[in-house]
Amino acid sequence: MSSSNLPKRVKLVDVGPRDGLQNEKQQVPAAIKIELVHRLQAAGLTEIEVTSFVSPKWVPQMGDSTEVMAGIRRKPGVRYSVLTPNLKGFEAALLSRPDEIVVFGAASEAFSQKNINCSIAESIERFAPVVEAARDAGIYVRGAMSCTVGCPYEGDIAPERVSYLAGLMRGIGVQHVGVADTIGVGTPVKVQRAVEATLKHYDINEVSGHFHDTYGQALANTLACLQMGVWQFDTSVAGLGGCPYAKGATGNVASEDVVYMLHGMGIETGIDLDKLIDAGQFISDFLGRATNSRAAKALFTKRQS
Repeated sequence: MSSSNLPKRVKLVDVGPRDGLQNEKQQVPAAIKIELVHRLQAAGLTEIEVTSFVSPKWVPQMGDSTEVMAGIRRKPGVRYSVLTPNLKGFEAALLSRPDEIVVFGAASEAFSQKNINCSIAESIERFAPVVEAARDAGIYVRGAMSCTVGCPYEGDIAPERVSYLAGLMRGIGVQHVGVADTIGVGTPVKVQRAVEATLKHYDINEVSGHFHDTYGQALANTLACLQMGVWQFDTSVAGLGGCPYAKGATGNVASEDVVYMLHGMGIETGIDLDKLIDAGQFISDFLGRATNSRAAKALFTKRQS
């Protein structure tokens, strides 16, 4: 494998506090979420997806979003992002001064209908005023494109559907998009096709990868994107998170595993792996279970011996 086309540096967005914790059955107190954010930024993360301004009726775990954002000791150079599903959520989020907001859409019509009861086009139309309001307020807008390679209802997703969604996102002013394998069924070539479809509308510097590890393919998919020149990825400390639509899904790729791989390839991240492992251990201890990160398990065991 030629290293000439690989990025020299990679930026990771840790989505653990938001995407990772949102499906947890046990309530995670705001103080624990705040401490997790503090530990992540102490480990060198400069992009953290903190919370979601959604109705607590739908996502009870994110009902303390205002408290969490207010409790963070902000570190210069760190960008704090929040998910805003509608204008009401954005207006609430605005008071907490996020650096970035995240809107979302699916490349699968069936997923869009089941998830938010409307078509892909309708979902993007709903986000248009949110994007406009955010950009008017000088807040960066990132778009999450879910089910870009596979859907629990439709099966394989054609790259044309991904291109369609990316075009809609570009049309309403979304500045950056994440190509997400929401249920973790993707393999390297399928993921590369989804990224290629996205690149018809976005520059390589405006695209990131977001891979779940349900079938153990997340690191391979990350490497496939690195070979295309993609240098930004969403990861989750301790591999937190799961997809409610895929039975047995192990959630997002673990930040520790991605950092271990990147450092082993000579790619810089600016992240202290030992401190990252400590952050993962902290939240895993609170949740009362072992980390989902293989690298963290191995290095933690080695450290203890």
